[in-house]
Amino acid sequence: MADNPLILTFDIGTQSARAMLVDARGEVLAKAQKHFEKPYHSPQPGWAEQDPDFYWNMICETSRSLKEQNEGLWKDVAAVTCACIRATTICLDAENKPLRPAIVWLDKRKAENLPPLPALNRAAFAAAGMKDAVETIRGNMACNWIAANQPEVWAKTAKFVLLSAYLNLRFCGELVDSTANTVGVLPFDTRRGRWLAKNDVTRCVYLMEDDKLIDLVGPGTQLGGVTRETSGQTGIPAGTPYVVTGADKACETLGLSCTDETSAALSFGTTATIEIATSRYLGPSAIMPPYTAINGGFLPEVETYRGYWLISWFNREFAAKEMEEAKRLGCAPEELLNLRLKEIPPGCDGLVFQPTFTPDIATPHAKGAIIGFSDIHTRIHLYRSIIEGINFSLMEGLYLLEGRGRFKVNKLFVAGGGSRSSEICQITSNMFGLPLHRTQTYEVCGVGSSMAAYVSLGVYKDYPEAIRAMVRIRDTYLPDMTEHEVYKKLFGEVYAQVFDSLSPLYRRLNGIIKHRTQ
Repeated sequence: MADNPLILTFDIGTQSARAMLVDARGEVLAKAQKHFEKPYHSPQPGWAEQDPDFYWNMICETSRSLKEQNEGLWKDVAAVTCACIRATTICLDAENKPLRPAIVWLDKRKAENLPPLPALNRAAFAAAGMKDAVETIRGNMACNWIAANQPEVWAKTAKFVLLSAYLNLRFCGELVDSTANTVGVLPFDTRRGRWLAKNDVTRCVYLMEDDKLIDLVGPGTQLGGVTRETSGQTGIPAGTPYVVTGADKACETLGLSCTDETSAALSFGTTATIEIATSRYLGPSAIMPPYTAINGGFLPEVETYRGYWLISWFNREFAAKEMEEAKRLGCAPEELLNLRLKEIPPGCDGLVFQPTFTPDIATPHAKGAIIGFSDIHTRIHLYRSIIEGINFSLMEGLYLLEGRGRFKVNKLFVAGGGSRSSEICQITSNMFGLPLHRTQTYEVCGVGSSMAAYVSLGVYKDYPEAIRAMVRIRDTYLPDMTEHEVYKKLFGEVYAQVFDSLSPLYRRLNGIIKHRTQ
């Protein structure tokens, strides 16, 4: 191992791929990034698909680019890790070749006319008040849709895997995955860190044979070395140790140093999330499990499905002026928009944004809403109301998790593209009424993933030691409690009541639209 070993870590997101060289102090010494021109394809409304090798090609491209720009550092690479988006599924044949496009986590197709569940299981779900929720979950499962709608593909499917497992295969030739990558779109027992037992009451929800599942290992496991074929494609020396870590959000939470119930990790990415690390098995609801933490324990999470994607949507639909100016100045349009946030008071002069643009299991009829419009409102009011709306939804998530877990969070850590804005960080601190910390880099997914490798290599004896060495608070935003009181009233008296008030209208609206499109 080199005197100053580096980790080559890849972060494969929804909209871009990044390759980074991370040192043992958690500094990102170099980075190459490739934005996806088309993150996914939609052959039908609501679908989201992508060629599995598209992601691999992005890894190869960013790796070669990083090497070309940093030949002097390349010799110090001691291990490789890769963190990627969750819940993106792939059908592999007997030779581990993809049979169809990957179904991306954003996909909203529904499997219909599924075979009935066994009578005993139906009775158990009905007795627990979970009958409708279970049927919704069944319909959302990609494996069930393929089995019901593409039986010829399903018959040829030898293994049904997540994107993370496929990338592991491409790196080192081993088709295995980490328990910290594995989520409920597969029959995974999060509490026990293994596949669901055949007699588990929920196993029947998945129309999937056990032989389609692969072996699981713990995060931090060295799978082997980078293959010669991969070396030729990426420029990574053959034999370089490859270490499995965890999903992107799990890596972010670890990379922010959130390891107990006193702190919450906010992620301002395509999906905005709030996660809390705990040693207890605690989900956001009785039917929704937590995720698995890389360093042991669990990560209960509440997500806003369309989080900072909404900023991209705003730019596309309402910010042509800023997009043109940003192109001229060589910056992002958000940087120009964020400078104007201070023009708008807290609460946006009565404009409240509910960001439920995409339904989920708990709210299958959800729609987004903006209420409170008047003739004083401008584009910038709308822009700030989107940011406040995302934060209101994450506040709702925090209060839910605190109530279920009977704990109290006293500080926030933030990551993701939105965290680069000091204005957004200050608004967030004011809204939650809590101190908010930004660490030395916004590339915290890469830091968390690299930690697992450094612990695996023995550079650090455990995760607490790695965190002390690799995470430093760079900025702290203290809440303006006067503004917090405004947000507290808006949340309790307005935002928290919007969804229930509009829910009957959403149901009617969905019925009308569905009828018109049939």
